[in-house]
Amino acid sequence: MESVLRDSISETRRIMFLGSCKGIDAARGQAAAKASTLQMVSRGECQGVSTSTQRHLSFGRNSVTMLFPLSIKNFQRSERSLLIRGATTEDVEAEKELIELDAMERMEKTLEATRSNFNTVRTGRASPSLLDRVEVEYYGTPVILKSIAQVSTPDGSTLLIQPFDKSSLAAIEKALIKSDLGLTPSNDGNVIRLTVPQLTADRRKELLKLVSRLTEDGKVALRNVRRDAMKAYDKLEKEKKLSADNVKDLSEDIQKLTDEYVKKVETLFKQKEKELTTV
Repeated sequence: MESVLRDSISETRRIMFLGSCKGIDAARGQAAAKASTLQMVSRGECQGVSTSTQRHLSFGRNSVTMLFPLSIKNFQRSERSLLIRGATTEDVEAEKELIELDAMERMEKTLEATRSNFNTVRTGRASPSLLDRVEVEYYGTPVILKSIAQVSTPDGSTLLIQPFDKSSLAAIEKALIKSDLGLTPSNDGNVIRLTVPQLTADRRKELLKLVSRLTEDGKVALRNVRRDAMKAYDKLEKEKKLSADNVKDLSEDIQKLTDEYVKKVETLFKQKEKELTTV
């Protein structure tokens, strides 16, 4: 009986873990996992257990009807008992993998956020990405400019903004004036043009400082992800799920991952620096 319950708990953990990685709805994932657990418990007709009794399980808006030989209360009591004795190898591996996946996902998002921030820093050449953060008050609701207008670059120094709804021209013009782009829009009643002037030496220095600060912000965010992962590993060690040597190895791995992403951020910085210093 204990081996069956242990297997069922491991399967529950696996299904819930995979469900979270694939973006499956939490309630549906929980119901599916519990149903799978009950199927495993009932499978094989465990000795010493009375005949199966039909029961109905409900998790929020999701429900399942299963035949199983144990009451929910008895199953949960057995589950707690097994977990107190120690997590299975599969449980620990799933927790480790989840920590690693979470860290990698957060670091990737940090890298993308840094790249996006760099794109909004103008370099003297017209680029639609300069308008990525411009928000327009459209019928009382703030929306991203690119969601209500097409942005193109007819030449290297001009941005052409053509709204899908001409009635939004005034709102777009107002948003551009209020933005920190430092560009003056020209509205001819049909489209808006923005002329991107060449950067002065002083302005280039200011933008380089800004990009340096954004780079450091990205590195700090990456180190925060590393810190959280290490705290999670330390927690597993305190729970006697990992040895000190395991935690040391995993900490070295997460440090290597952090170093890789720090280098990627530095590469983005060098590319942006080159753009800003090229006349």
